[in-house]
Amino acid sequence: MSQENKPVYGGQAVVEGVMFGGKHNYVTAIRRKDESIDYFHLPRKSNSALTTLKKIPFLRGIVAIVEASANGSKHLTFSTDRFDVDPSEDEKMAAEKQESKMTMALGIAAVGVLSFLFGKFIFTLVPLFLAELTRPIFSTDLSQILVEGFFKLVLLLGYIYAISLTPLIKRVFQYHGAEHKVINAFEENKELTVQNVQSASRLHYRCGSSFILFTVIIGVFVYMFVDTTPIYVRILNRLALIPVVLGISFEVLQLTNKVRDIAVLKYLGYPGLWLQLLTTKEPTDKQVEVAIASFNELLRVEKLSEEDKVKETEEIV
Repeated sequence: MSQENKPVYGGQAVVEGVMFGGKHNYVTAIRRKDESIDYFHLPRKSNSALTTLKKIPFLRGIVAIVEASANGSKHLTFSTDRFDVDPSEDEKMAAEKQESKMTMALGIAAVGVLSFLFGKFIFTLVPLFLAELTRPIFSTDLSQILVEGFFKLVLLLGYIYAISLTPLIKRVFQYHGAEHKVINAFEENKELTVQNVQSASRLHYRCGSSFILFTVIIGVFVYMFVDTTPIYVRILNRLALIPVVLGISFEVLQLTNKVRDIAVLKYLGYPGLWLQLLTTKEPTDKQVEVAIASFNELLRVEKLSEEDKVKETEEIV
């Protein structure tokens, strides 16, 4: 099957596992303490209004982001619930494990909603105020926008780097790398063995990490068309333009994926790939096994869904 005819699959890392989504289903596979692999299935619900919105450029990005966040939270909840505490441990150790589980879940959720709550409100306003403090030095609108973008980038990179140092989040980032490796191996028509998947890149053009970085870059250009004074107008502009920045950033992300095989244009996606050096880590073979299991299970249920669709069509005819 050629790359053009391949279905497009996406995914995300969860606690001790990976979620993949297809045309009809979402599937999560996680590694349990007894080394078994547990699965969670969620059918993709059809909504005519959302389907229509997804066809409209700039609006489709916002819809896709909200939908992905809602579905992702369900899989994250499943994975944290199945992150077991060993019964042989005493009560104190069990409580510590439960606290660690919650910390991990919060950390993953924080990354996932960075561009919404923290990333698009606090993360938008803090760089703005920091830039205002430099106005005696950088007084022009252009310089203020550039300084604001610089502070936003530093805050983003600093935050992700800090959480990537914690052992719990590092494991999640390893599963993130495993997710990308499976998708890359599949898109390269490789058999999904541990060896083949491990040889694939842990970076991918469609990653949400790239999207977060693009919102920073695109924001700099969008803000050039609005005033930076007085400060309350600047604040209102930034908040009002959040959907605009999100919509454009999504389109840019899709564009970089489409042109990634063109010699010159492939570099457009490099900034996002560089950020993934922080948000992904090299996975272990066992983590890759989980990612492969999740993806193969998705392919299985997707095939069943397609067969059901054919049967329904035949019955109608």
